[in-house]
Amino acid sequence: MSELPSEIPPPPPPPVAPLAPPNVAPPLPSESASRARSLFDRITAEIAKIYVGQDELVLGTLVALFSSGHVLIESVPGLGKTLFVRALGKVLGCQCGRIQFTADLMPSDITGAPIFDMKQQEFRFRPGPVFTQFLLADEINRSPAKTHAALLEIMQEYRVTVERTSHKLKRPFLVLATQNPLESEGTYNLPEAQLDRFMFKIVANYPSAAEEVAILKQHGQQVDLDQRLAETLQTVTSPEEIVEVTTRCGAVHVEDKLFQYINTLVRTTREWPQFHLGASPRAGIALVQGGRTLAAFRGRDYVVPDDIVDIAVPALRHRVILTAEAEVEGHRVDDLLGDLIRSVEVPRL
Repeated sequence: MSELPSEIPPPPPPPVAPLAPPNVAPPLPSESASRARSLFDRITAEIAKIYVGQDELVLGTLVALFSSGHVLIESVPGLGKTLFVRALGKVLGCQCGRIQFTADLMPSDITGAPIFDMKQQEFRFRPGPVFTQFLLADEINRSPAKTHAALLEIMQEYRVTVERTSHKLKRPFLVLATQNPLESEGTYNLPEAQLDRFMFKIVANYPSAAEEVAILKQHGQQVDLDQRLAETLQTVTSPEEIVEVTTRCGAVHVEDKLFQYINTLVRTTREWPQFHLGASPRAGIALVQGGRTLAAFRGRDYVVPDDIVDIAVPALRHRVILTAEAEVEGHRVDDLLGDLIRSVEVPRL
Protein backbone atom coordinates (compact mmCIF):
# COMPACT_ATOMS: atom_id res chain seq x y z
CA MET A 1 0.00 0.00 0.00
CA SER A 2 1.59 3.35 -1.13
CA GLU A 3 1.94 6.18 1.31
CA LEU A 4 0.11 9.47 0.74
CA PRO A 5 2.27 12.56 0.36
CA SER A 6 2.62 14.54 3.54
CA GLU A 7 1.83 17.87 1.74
CA ILE A 8 -0.27 18.71 -1.27
CA PRO A 9 1.56 21.24 -3.48
CA PRO A 10 -0.36 24.52 -3.86
CA PRO A 11 -1.95 25.20 -7.24
CA PRO A 12 0.04 27.43 -9.61
CA PRO A 13 -0.89 31.10 -9.41
CA PRO A 14 -3.20 32.41 -12.16
CA PRO A 15 -1.49 34.31 -14.95
CA VAL A 16 -1.31 38.03 -14.37
CA ALA A 17 -2.81 40.13 -17.15
CA PRO A 18 -0.45 42.84 -18.40
CA LEU A 19 -1.33 46.30 -17.23
CA ALA A 20 -2.52 48.79 -19.82
CA PRO A 21 -0.24 51.78 -20.30
CA PRO A 22 -1.48 54.70 -18.22
CA ASN A 23 -3.25 57.65 -19.83
CA VAL A 24 -3.59 55.92 -23.21
CA ALA A 25 -7.01 56.08 -24.84
CA PRO A 26 -8.36 52.84 -26.28
CA PRO A 27 -8.14 52.56 -30.05
CA LEU A 28 -11.06 54.05 -31.92
CA PRO A 29 -13.26 51.33 -33.43
CA SER A 30 -14.19 51.76 -37.05
CA GLU A 31 -17.89 52.24 -36.23
CA SER A 32 -16.99 55.32 -34.16
CA ALA A 33 -15.10 56.78 -37.12
CA SER A 34 -18.12 56.10 -39.32
CA ARG A 35 -20.32 57.85 -36.78
CA ALA A 36 -18.05 60.89 -36.76
CA ARG A 37 -18.08 61.04 -40.55
CA SER A 38 -21.87 60.68 -40.67
CA LEU A 39 -22.27 63.48 -38.13
CA PHE A 40 -19.87 65.72 -40.07
CA ASP A 41 -21.79 65.11 -43.31
CA ARG A 42 -25.12 65.92 -41.65
CA ILE A 43 -23.79 69.13 -40.12
CA THR A 44 -22.25 70.42 -43.35
CA ALA A 45 -25.37 69.52 -45.35
CA GLU A 46 -27.58 71.51 -42.98
CA ILE A 47 -25.27 74.54 -42.91
CA ALA A 48 -25.12 74.58 -46.72
CA LYS A 49 -28.88 75.21 -46.79
CA ILE A 50 -28.36 78.77 -45.59
CA TYR A 51 -24.59 79.50 -45.72
CA VAL A 52 -22.94 79.55 -49.13
CA GLY A 53 -19.27 78.74 -49.77
CA GLN A 54 -16.33 79.32 -47.37
CA ASP A 55 -15.56 75.59 -47.25
CA GLU A 56 -12.24 76.12 -45.45
CA LEU A 57 -13.99 78.13 -42.73
CA VAL A 58 -16.68 75.48 -42.21
CA LEU A 59 -14.19 72.58 -42.15
CA GLY A 60 -11.68 74.38 -39.92
CA THR A 61 -14.35 75.43 -37.43
CA LEU A 62 -15.78 71.93 -37.13
CA VAL A 63 -12.32 70.38 -36.75
CA ALA A 64 -11.50 72.89 -34.02
CA LEU A 65 -14.85 72.33 -32.28
CA PHE A 66 -14.40 68.55 -32.12
CA SER A 67 -10.77 69.02 -31.03
CA SER A 68 -11.57 71.41 -28.14
CA GLY A 69 -9.91 74.29 -29.98
CA HIS A 70 -10.74 77.84 -31.08
CA VAL A 71 -10.62 79.65 -34.42
CA LEU A 72 -9.35 83.08 -35.46
CA ILE A 73 -10.79 84.41 -38.73
CA GLU A 74 -9.18 87.24 -40.65
CA SER A 75 -11.53 88.82 -43.14
CA VAL A 76 -13.17 92.02 -44.22
CA PRO A 77 -16.67 92.77 -42.92
CA GLY A 78 -19.76 91.42 -44.66
CA LEU A 79 -18.77 87.80 -45.34
CA GLY A 80 -21.47 86.25 -43.17
CA LYS A 81 -19.53 85.31 -40.05
CA THR A 82 -22.40 86.12 -37.69
CA LEU A 83 -24.80 84.15 -39.88
CA PHE A 84 -22.41 81.19 -39.82
CA VAL A 85 -22.15 81.16 -36.01
CA ARG A 86 -25.92 81.39 -35.58
CA ALA A 87 -26.52 78.68 -38.16
CA LEU A 88 -23.90 76.47 -36.48
CA GLY A 89 -25.55 76.95 -33.10
CA LYS A 90 -28.96 76.05 -34.50
CA VAL A 91 -27.69 72.92 -36.25
CA LEU A 92 -25.70 71.73 -33.23
CA GLY A 93 -28.30 72.67 -30.62
CA CYS A 94 -25.95 74.98 -28.70
CA GLN A 95 -26.22 78.46 -27.23
CA CYS A 96 -24.69 81.35 -29.18
CA GLY A 97 -23.34 84.67 -28.00
CA ARG A 98 -21.64 87.68 -29.58
CA ILE A 99 -19.28 90.36 -28.29
CA GLN A 100 -18.52 93.42 -30.39
CA PHE A 101 -14.98 94.43 -29.43
CA THR A 102 -14.33 98.17 -29.29
CA ALA A 103 -11.51 100.37 -28.03
CA ASP A 104 -13.32 101.11 -24.73
CA LEU A 105 -14.40 97.53 -23.96
CA MET A 106 -13.44 96.48 -20.43
CA PRO A 107 -12.59 92.95 -19.22
CA SER A 108 -15.64 92.96 -16.94
CA ASP A 109 -17.80 93.55 -20.02
CA ILE A 110 -16.70 90.10 -21.18
CA THR A 111 -16.52 88.04 -18.01
CA GLY A 112 -19.24 89.71 -15.97
CA ALA A 113 -18.93 91.36 -12.57
CA PRO A 114 -20.50 91.28 -9.12
CA ILE A 115 -23.40 93.67 -8.62
CA PHE A 116 -25.02 94.73 -5.37
CA ASP A 117 -28.47 93.26 -4.76
CA MET A 118 -30.42 95.88 -2.80
CA LYS A 119 -33.06 93.36 -1.77
CA GLN A 120 -30.64 90.79 -0.38
CA GLN A 121 -28.07 93.38 0.71
CA GLU A 122 -25.21 91.41 -0.83
CA PHE A 123 -23.10 91.21 -3.98
CA ARG A 124 -24.14 88.71 -6.63
CA PHE A 125 -22.17 87.68 -9.69
CA ARG A 126 -23.76 88.71 -12.96
CA PRO A 127 -22.45 86.47 -15.76
CA GLY A 128 -21.12 88.21 -18.85
CA PRO A 129 -21.72 87.29 -22.51
CA VAL A 130 -18.85 84.79 -22.42
CA PHE A 131 -21.12 82.34 -20.59
CA THR A 132 -22.35 80.62 -23.72
CA GLN A 133 -21.20 77.74 -25.93
CA PHE A 134 -20.44 79.41 -29.28
CA LEU A 135 -18.92 82.85 -28.75
CA LEU A 136 -18.39 85.18 -31.70
CA ALA A 137 -15.71 87.69 -30.69
CA ASP A 138 -16.21 90.20 -33.49
CA GLU A 139 -13.31 92.46 -34.52
CA ILE A 140 -11.21 91.29 -31.59
CA ASN A 141 -8.19 93.35 -32.62
CA ARG A 142 -10.02 96.65 -32.09
CA SER A 143 -9.55 96.31 -28.30
CA PRO A 144 -6.32 96.80 -26.32
CA ALA A 145 -4.32 93.96 -24.77
CA LYS A 146 -5.93 94.46 -21.34
CA THR A 147 -9.26 93.29 -22.75
CA HIS A 148 -7.69 90.40 -24.67
CA ALA A 149 -6.18 89.12 -21.43
CA ALA A 150 -9.67 88.39 -20.12
CA LEU A 151 -10.01 85.64 -22.72
CA LEU A 152 -6.72 83.83 -21.95
CA GLU A 153 -7.98 81.80 -18.99
CA ILE A 154 -11.37 81.28 -20.61
CA MET A 155 -9.96 79.77 -23.81
CA GLN A 156 -7.40 77.57 -22.08
CA GLU A 157 -9.16 76.36 -18.92
CA TYR A 158 -12.86 76.89 -19.78
CA ARG A 159 -13.57 78.87 -16.65
CA VAL A 160 -13.87 82.47 -15.47
CA THR A 161 -12.29 83.69 -12.22
CA VAL A 162 -13.85 86.82 -10.72
CA GLU A 163 -13.24 87.99 -7.16
CA ARG A 164 -11.24 84.80 -6.40
CA THR A 165 -14.20 82.62 -7.40
CA SER A 166 -14.04 80.33 -10.45
CA HIS A 167 -17.09 79.80 -12.64
CA LYS A 168 -16.98 76.91 -15.10
CA LEU A 169 -18.29 77.21 -18.64
CA LYS A 170 -20.56 74.73 -20.35
CA ARG A 171 -18.98 72.34 -22.81
CA PRO A 172 -18.61 72.37 -25.73
CA PHE A 173 -17.17 75.88 -25.79
CA LEU A 174 -15.85 77.46 -28.99
CA VAL A 175 -14.46 80.97 -29.46
CA LEU A 176 -14.80 82.12 -33.05
CA ALA A 177 -12.89 85.41 -33.18
CA THR A 178 -12.68 87.71 -36.18
CA GLN A 179 -10.07 90.33 -36.88
CA ASN A 180 -9.78 92.96 -39.56
CA PRO A 181 -6.65 93.06 -41.70
CA LEU A 182 -3.92 94.89 -39.80
CA GLU A 183 -3.88 97.66 -42.39
CA SER A 184 -7.34 98.76 -41.23
CA GLU A 185 -7.62 101.90 -39.11
CA GLY A 186 -7.96 101.50 -35.35
CA THR A 187 -6.61 97.94 -35.03
CA TYR A 188 -4.11 96.47 -32.56
CA ASN A 189 -1.75 93.57 -32.99
CA LEU A 190 -2.93 90.61 -30.93
CA PRO A 191 -0.26 89.52 -28.42
CA GLU A 192 1.58 86.27 -29.11
CA ALA A 193 0.08 84.60 -26.01
CA GLN A 194 -3.41 85.36 -27.30
CA LEU A 195 -2.67 84.14 -30.83
CA ASP A 196 -1.22 80.89 -29.51
CA ARG A 197 -4.53 80.06 -27.81
CA PHE A 198 -6.22 79.75 -31.21
CA MET A 199 -5.98 76.34 -32.81
CA PHE A 200 -6.41 77.67 -36.38
CA LYS A 201 -6.23 80.99 -38.16
CA ILE A 202 -8.41 80.96 -41.25
CA VAL A 203 -8.26 83.67 -43.90
CA ALA A 204 -11.73 84.15 -45.41
CA ASN A 205 -11.72 85.62 -48.89
CA TYR A 206 -14.50 87.03 -51.05
CA PRO A 207 -16.80 84.37 -52.56
CA SER A 208 -16.55 83.35 -56.19
CA ALA A 209 -18.91 84.84 -58.78
CA ALA A 210 -21.22 81.81 -58.75
CA GLU A 211 -21.28 81.73 -54.93
CA GLU A 212 -22.06 85.43 -54.75
CA VAL A 213 -24.99 85.03 -57.13
CA ALA A 214 -26.31 82.22 -54.92
CA ILE A 215 -25.97 84.52 -51.89
CA LEU A 216 -28.00 87.22 -53.63
CA LYS A 217 -30.76 84.73 -54.46
CA GLN A 218 -30.91 83.31 -50.95
CA HIS A 219 -30.61 86.47 -48.88
CA GLY A 220 -32.00 89.15 -51.18
CA GLN A 221 -35.46 89.02 -49.62
CA GLN A 222 -36.83 90.87 -46.61
CA VAL A 223 -37.17 87.80 -44.41
CA ASP A 224 -36.47 87.84 -40.67
CA LEU A 225 -33.27 85.92 -39.99
CA ASP A 226 -34.60 84.21 -36.84
CA GLN A 227 -37.60 82.97 -38.78
CA ARG A 228 -35.40 81.79 -41.63
CA LEU A 229 -33.09 79.87 -39.30
CA ALA A 230 -36.03 78.24 -37.53
CA GLU A 231 -37.76 77.20 -40.75
CA THR A 232 -34.75 76.16 -42.84
CA LEU A 233 -32.38 74.40 -40.45
CA GLN A 234 -32.81 71.27 -38.37
CA THR A 235 -30.92 70.44 -35.19
CA VAL A 236 -28.95 67.26 -35.97
CA THR A 237 -27.02 66.72 -32.73
CA SER A 238 -26.72 67.90 -29.13
CA PRO A 239 -24.00 69.25 -26.82
CA GLU A 240 -23.77 65.86 -25.12
CA GLU A 241 -23.12 64.08 -28.41
CA ILE A 242 -20.54 66.68 -29.41
CA VAL A 243 -18.62 66.08 -26.18
CA GLU A 244 -18.85 62.30 -26.69
CA VAL A 245 -17.65 62.44 -30.31
CA THR A 246 -14.84 64.81 -29.26
CA THR A 247 -13.63 62.23 -26.75
CA ARG A 248 -13.81 59.46 -29.35
CA CYS A 249 -11.87 61.55 -31.89
CA GLY A 250 -9.07 61.81 -29.33
CA ALA A 251 -8.62 58.01 -29.58
CA VAL A 252 -7.77 57.98 -33.32
CA HIS A 253 -4.48 56.15 -33.81
CA VAL A 254 -1.32 58.11 -34.66
CA GLU A 255 1.86 56.29 -35.69
CA ASP A 256 5.16 57.18 -34.04
CA LYS A 257 6.53 58.25 -37.42
CA LEU A 258 3.77 60.85 -37.65
CA PHE A 259 4.65 62.23 -34.23
CA GLN A 260 8.22 62.66 -35.48
CA TYR A 261 6.94 64.29 -38.68
CA ILE A 262 4.79 66.78 -36.76
CA ASN A 263 7.66 67.56 -34.41
CA THR A 264 10.00 68.17 -37.35
CA LEU A 265 7.50 70.56 -38.96
CA VAL A 266 7.14 72.60 -35.78
CA ARG A 267 10.86 72.70 -34.98
CA THR A 268 11.75 73.68 -38.55
CA THR A 269 9.71 76.88 -38.17
CA ARG A 270 12.14 77.95 -35.43
CA GLU A 271 15.12 77.57 -37.79
CA TRP A 272 13.59 78.91 -41.02
CA PRO A 273 15.62 81.95 -42.13
CA GLN A 274 12.62 84.17 -42.92
CA PHE A 275 10.95 83.58 -39.53
CA HIS A 276 11.93 85.73 -36.57
CA LEU A 277 9.76 83.64 -34.22
CA GLY A 278 8.79 80.00 -34.74
CA ALA A 279 5.87 77.91 -33.51
CA SER A 280 5.51 76.72 -29.92
CA PRO A 281 4.87 73.12 -28.77
CA ARG A 282 1.18 74.03 -28.63
CA ALA A 283 1.27 74.10 -32.43
CA GLY A 284 2.32 70.44 -32.47
CA ILE A 285 -0.52 69.58 -30.09
CA ALA A 286 -2.95 71.37 -32.42
CA LEU A 287 -1.65 69.37 -35.39
CA VAL A 288 -2.04 66.06 -33.54
CA GLN A 289 -5.54 66.83 -32.26
CA GLY A 290 -6.70 68.36 -35.53
CA GLY A 291 -5.26 65.47 -37.56
CA ARG A 292 -7.13 62.96 -35.42
CA THR A 293 -10.43 64.79 -35.82
CA LEU A 294 -9.96 65.24 -39.56
CA ALA A 295 -9.19 61.54 -39.96
CA ALA A 296 -12.40 60.66 -38.08
CA PHE A 297 -14.38 63.07 -40.28
CA ARG A 298 -12.98 61.19 -43.28
CA GLY A 299 -14.12 57.84 -41.86
CA ARG A 300 -10.74 56.52 -40.71
CA ASP A 301 -9.56 55.37 -37.29
CA TYR A 302 -5.94 56.28 -38.07
CA VAL A 303 -4.14 59.42 -39.19
CA VAL A 304 -2.26 59.69 -42.50
CA PRO A 305 0.24 62.42 -43.49
CA ASP A 306 -2.33 64.12 -45.75
CA ASP A 307 -4.45 64.89 -42.67
CA ILE A 308 -1.52 66.78 -41.14
CA VAL A 309 -0.58 68.59 -44.36
CA ASP A 310 -4.17 69.78 -44.91
CA ILE A 311 -4.28 71.61 -41.57
CA ALA A 312 -0.61 72.61 -41.26
CA VAL A 313 -0.92 76.12 -42.71
CA PRO A 314 -4.04 77.14 -40.67
CA ALA A 315 -2.36 75.77 -37.53
CA LEU A 316 0.98 77.54 -38.09
CA ARG A 317 0.33 80.82 -39.94
CA HIS A 318 -0.51 82.82 -36.78
CA ARG A 319 2.26 81.26 -34.69
CA VAL A 320 5.21 82.47 -36.77
CA ILE A 321 6.51 86.02 -37.21
CA LEU A 322 8.39 87.22 -40.26
CA THR A 323 11.78 88.88 -39.96
CA ALA A 324 12.03 92.55 -40.88
CA GLU A 325 13.97 91.65 -44.02
CA ALA A 326 11.28 89.19 -45.14
CA GLU A 327 8.56 91.80 -44.66
CA VAL A 328 10.51 94.35 -46.69
CA GLU A 329 11.04 91.80 -49.46
CA GLY A 330 7.27 91.16 -49.57
CA HIS A 331 7.24 87.52 -48.50
CA ARG A 332 3.90 85.99 -47.48
CA VAL A 333 3.63 83.70 -44.48
CA ASP A 334 1.50 81.15 -46.34
CA ASP A 335 4.01 80.88 -49.19
CA LEU A 336 6.92 80.39 -46.81
CA LEU A 337 5.01 77.76 -44.85
CA GLY A 338 4.24 75.96 -48.10
CA ASP A 339 7.97 75.86 -48.92
CA LEU A 340 8.72 74.64 -45.40
CA ILE A 341 6.15 71.84 -45.53
CA ARG A 342 7.48 70.66 -48.90
CA SER A 343 11.03 70.62 -47.52
CA VAL A 344 10.20 68.08 -44.78
CA GLU A 345 10.22 64.42 -45.88
CA VAL A 346 6.81 62.78 -45.54
CA PRO A 347 7.05 59.45 -43.66
CA ARG A 348 5.89 56.18 -45.18
CA LEU A 349 3.46 54.34 -42.96
